[in-house]
Amino acid sequence: MKKTSIQIETIINLLREGKPLPEEYRWLLFEGKQETELIYAGKTRDVDVLTETMAVPLQKVKVFGDVKDEEWHNMLIFGDNLQVLKTLLKMKEEGKLKNADGTKGVRLIYIDPPFATKQEFMAKNGEKAYQDKIIGAQFLEWLRKRLILLRELLSDDGSIYVHLDWKMGHYVKVLMDEVFRNNFLGEIVVGRIKKSDKNVKFFNTAIDSLYVYSKRADIWVFHPVAFKILKKGYWHSLDAPGEGEARIFFGKLISPPPGRHWMWDQKRIDEAIEKGILRLNPRTGKPEYWVEPEREQYLDSNWTDISAYSFTTGFPTEKSEPLLERIIKASSNEGDIVLDAFAGSGTTGAVAEKLGRRWIMIDSSKFAIYTMIKRMLNLKEKIGNKGKPLKPRPFAVYNAGLYDMKILKKLPFREYRKFALELFQCKDEPHTLAGIELDGYLGQDHVYVFRWKKNGNGKTEYVMDRGFIDNLHSILGNRIGKRFFIIAPAASVMFLEDYIEKDGIRYYVLRIPYSVIDELHKKNSKALKQPTADMNVNDVMEQVGFDFIYPPDVECEYYIEDRGGQMELGKENKEAVIRIKGFRSNIISKKPIPEEELGLKSLSMVMIDYDYNGEYFDMDDKWFASDLEKNNYEIRFPVEKLTDRMMIIYMDVFGNERKEIKGKKDFKLKRK
Repeated sequence: MKKTSIQIETIINLLREGKPLPEEYRWLLFEGKQETELIYAGKTRDVDVLTETMAVPLQKVKVFGDVKDEEWHNMLIFGDNLQVLKTLLKMKEEGKLKNADGTKGVRLIYIDPPFATKQEFMAKNGEKAYQDKIIGAQFLEWLRKRLILLRELLSDDGSIYVHLDWKMGHYVKVLMDEVFRNNFLGEIVVGRIKKSDKNVKFFNTAIDSLYVYSKRADIWVFHPVAFKILKKGYWHSLDAPGEGEARIFFGKLISPPPGRHWMWDQKRIDEAIEKGILRLNPRTGKPEYWVEPEREQYLDSNWTDISAYSFTTGFPTEKSEPLLERIIKASSNEGDIVLDAFAGSGTTGAVAEKLGRRWIMIDSSKFAIYTMIKRMLNLKEKIGNKGKPLKPRPFAVYNAGLYDMKILKKLPFREYRKFALELFQCKDEPHTLAGIELDGYLGQDHVYVFRWKKNGNGKTEYVMDRGFIDNLHSILGNRIGKRFFIIAPAASVMFLEDYIEKDGIRYYVLRIPYSVIDELHKKNSKALKQPTADMNVNDVMEQVGFDFIYPPDVECEYYIEDRGGQMELGKENKEAVIRIKGFRSNIISKKPIPEEELGLKSLSMVMIDYDYNGEYFDMDDKWFASDLEKNNYEIRFPVEKLTDRMMIIYMDVFGNERKEIKGKKDFKLKRK
């Protein structure tokens, strides 16, 4: 639409004065938009999300079963799902993400995204009246970025189910119409936990919604799902309106009631009597047929006959297995990859395993990861976790964005080199320049992965001082551009600067471990925050860049408290106690963190495996920091739970863990 000179002048003046444009002017400026779209502050272009999102390498930290890198194995990934999804997208492009039939991509995605109104998404400025809108816009953009990557991860005939409640569902529906180009398949309503609160100011909420979209408008996998409705059996008469003849029932000629006729002919009656379907109703004495209590029907979009929620793992907002059974059966085939990017308690993976699907689960909470490991190792064959034990197929646990340096140091150089290049988003393109073997490119600039060497005693030597840079510059100085990147272990670098400049050329050192340098990524690193209370487990979190694990310092007293006297049932009044006397996070940050934030305030939770098998941590108990603070940072549990080998994990809010092995001998008797 052509704008008048008055309209143009009005727009310019309002912009100069920093005032908002009237509503009608929006359509003058954005008249080219033809499809439904949500407009909000901070919205980025699809192409920017796909190109600027940082992929992070996956570090394998634990395997269960015979896991081979070259073969498919199921994946449980700890990290920010935005960065992980970008990494999975690279795997898809490289042909490493395939369904059993060879199709590239993920066949089915189920997500249950959280909605947080605090922490990262609290409005810091502005009037209170606008706070909810600001929070809502930030959440929508946070989710939209992930939806864009999820769309690209789908196979051409794949589909996505997004589980939402009444608070944000209507906004996300419009958002998904845009992201998935209106390929809307339908809305499914599913039952919530029943409430009967008479003090509410409006009706108790009874349903959640599942919004289902396909990647393409012309093709998607779908199988109608039959299920049984359980009802009481009942007797059904054989007579219907209209005059009719008598029939032989059980050797007797019986006439229908006046004005009625028998619906079945004699042959069908005889067959029904022989099969036991047709009997004499003991209450009426009349010949009637018995309707069995189970009748198979096909699912429609009303799933209020089941609950979306379950309570088997102790994880907040755990989804039920019957819910995921219906979704997975309907929209995938055996051998297909099923992805859950907000995996929580692991219902998606558990059901996918039982139904013969491949699975990938992602979560940014360490508590969720340990919950899922325990769940996958204690599966039962039937939905609802009933029946015989089921051994899961091989799967591996990965870190993405927060790495264990001890594992990295043990890698052969070939694997370390690949990890280092992926860590800093470099192209893996080995090449030689002036006789020096280089490893790839960062943009158009050369990248060199620092090689270590062995001394006479077989120990590793790290030597990177200013002389190393001088020698490198003397050989390459006139053959490279304005920047050159060296990836090296931090311990090998003998100077503090991020770069050394020689004749206008900057030699950047990308240290491992080290937070991403600002000039490289144009934004400060931001670590994932772990919850300090069970109500915060599903808070929205986001990580920028990567970091390494720095185990916190923990000082504890371990003892058995004998309060004297006798308890009920004749048991002694004794408790095992862990008293946390000191805690300090050792996280390294380019921006200094106040000392008080690194003490007990940085404690996230404590977890215990009472009977540690030496192979993997099997979480038996947990305490969040909010509960510990109320109890003077004392952990108490029945003395009967003490064993000779327990693993205790102390975790800070940045996901760093201190693991300790303790036994009965470490708990000394202490009388109160």
